Amino acid sequence: MRKLFLSIISLLIIISSSAFSQFGGNSDQVKIKSYSSFDKIYPGSEFKVALKVDVAETWHINSDKPKEDFLIPTELTLGDIKGFKLIKKAYPEAKEYKFNFSETPLSVWEGEFYIGAIIKVDDYVQPGKYNLIFNLDYQACNNQSCLAPASISDTLEIEIADKSTPVNQINQEIFEKINIAENTQVVEKKNEDDSISSTLEKSGLLVGLLFVFIGGLALNLTPCVYPLIPITIGYFGGQSEGRTSRLTLMGLLFMLGMAVTYSIVGVVTSLTGAVFGALLQNPIVIIIIAAIFVVLSLSMFGVYEFKLPDSWVAKAGGAKGGYYGAFFMGLTMGIVAAPCIGPFVLGLVTYVAAKGDPLFGFLMFFVLALGLGLPYLFLAIFSGKIKNLPRAGMWMDAVKHIFGFILLGMALYFLLPLLPKEISGYVLPIFGIIAAIFILFFDKAAKGIKGFTIFKTLFSIIVIAISVWALIPSDKQSIDWQPYSDSALTNFEGKKGAIIDFYADWCIPCKELDAMTFSDAKVIEESKNFITLKADMTKSLAPEVSALREKFKIVGVPTVLILNSKGEEVNRITGFVNAEEFLKIIRSVE
Repeated sequence: MRKLFLSIISLLIIISSSAFSQFGGNSDQVKIKSYSSFDKIYPGSEFKVALKVDVAETWHINSDKPKEDFLIPTELTLGDIKGFKLIKKAYPEAKEYKFNFSETPLSVWEGEFYIGAIIKVDDYVQPGKYNLIFNLDYQACNNQSCLAPASISDTLEIEIADKSTPVNQINQEIFEKINIAENTQVVEKKNEDDSISSTLEKSGLLVGLLFVFIGGLALNLTPCVYPLIPITIGYFGGQSEGRTSRLTLMGLLFMLGMAVTYSIVGVVTSLTGAVFGALLQNPIVIIIIAAIFVVLSLSMFGVYEFKLPDSWVAKAGGAKGGYYGAFFMGLTMGIVAAPCIGPFVLGLVTYVAAKGDPLFGFLMFFVLALGLGLPYLFLAIFSGKIKNLPRAGMWMDAVKHIFGFILLGMALYFLLPLLPKEISGYVLPIFGIIAAIFILFFDKAAKGIKGFTIFKTLFSIIVIAISVWALIPSDKQSIDWQPYSDSALTNFEGKKGAIIDFYADWCIPCKELDAMTFSDAKVIEESKNFITLKADMTKSLAPEVSALREKFKIVGVPTVLILNSKGEEVNRITGFVNAEEFLKIIRSVE
């Protein structure tokens, strides 16, 4: 009864105070000021907001959990503005005091304190200045009574910038006072890219780096690594001397070189908004990579010995040229590995972009690339140990010729995007047939060794069979794709939405999607309910491609966007997905 009586008295005080507040009695108890953690923000990123709250002397406001049902909790909200979402809030630790109008201690805030928040910016938000209105709903009390619930607002102007504009952290002395990671309320469920950012934000540096390293290892389960395998085998199989210590050091240098280039590409992508792996569409880069493979293949055929000048070797402390060659080859392979993307890499790109710190970004991508490159250290050692097999000297020249053809084939593979599409599909199969015929009938090395002759014959027959099969015209069905155009998305009448496939000629997962997912009969049938468009991102430096990349915030390929009938993005697929998973995604569109 006593508690009920106190509650009724408190409610009467609040009601009577309401009339008082209407005449200005509740205007000066609380003041607020909002601060941003960055001077500029990128679309698709997150940023922190701090709300400084000043409560007048002798007054306090209820915390977010005031402990009495009749008291109004304090709550921070973001005014309705398209493209911005308040996804986390961090309230400070409250104090507990005993007041005359309550028999139990109440949870309150007084004096000066800060409330933290994280704001998510949608991908489609255009560069410019925006006003975010933060509202603080509260109830102010003193030791005798409580005023009526009230609300106060503050406007924070923020600037959205494109990813070519540098951003800087600001107000760090304020954000050091807020522990958003621990005192956080999750307002809405975040997507996969955000969860990666959240995991890295909450983890310590060492745990975060381990998490990124494991993510790099997982990239080896994707088809983007296919070109790295024959290149590694071809290079180390022909250049090594067979000693485990030397092979290990060369493999480490190869992995280190790949990590350096991959890291630079990753940081540049994050901070500029370029397409991840887009270097492979630059004709100059393609020609340089192809030329490197041709030069290396010539050494396999005995045209020259891959070795640095003796004067260079002496100045380097006696190290052999193979070490430099392995590191240089690794630098080149970092470009080849750049198209290795997926939700994890794109999540890391988003996180690094939000941080805006090039050194931190380089460290993250470097560790990611070490994880990606670790299997190739062991592949390099295995390939180099071929020379240690019995009687290796008698047939090793023939093996080097095979490796030489592999490197020439890779040179042609990287040149394919520069060739007319009418002939590009025939280049590698015809090369395979020519190489196999040469190895089978004209290569005289190790002719007298029966075991190797059998291997060489079987290898050549298999290459010829695969090449002939590749030349046979295919009537394989696929989704009825149309070239992308803005006008195609103006009318969704009779359609559930649209499917837009962003691809590039150099993208292996793109080809796998075409061959295994988009050719599935059930996927083809369901796709008839959608507008189906293909957007060619091969020449990403072209103005029209750059415009597409900016419009849809494409970080890497393949990226498949699923839109509903209102033209709103409902799903974004990065990397390869099988037909069953893709079918489930498009069937869920309403």
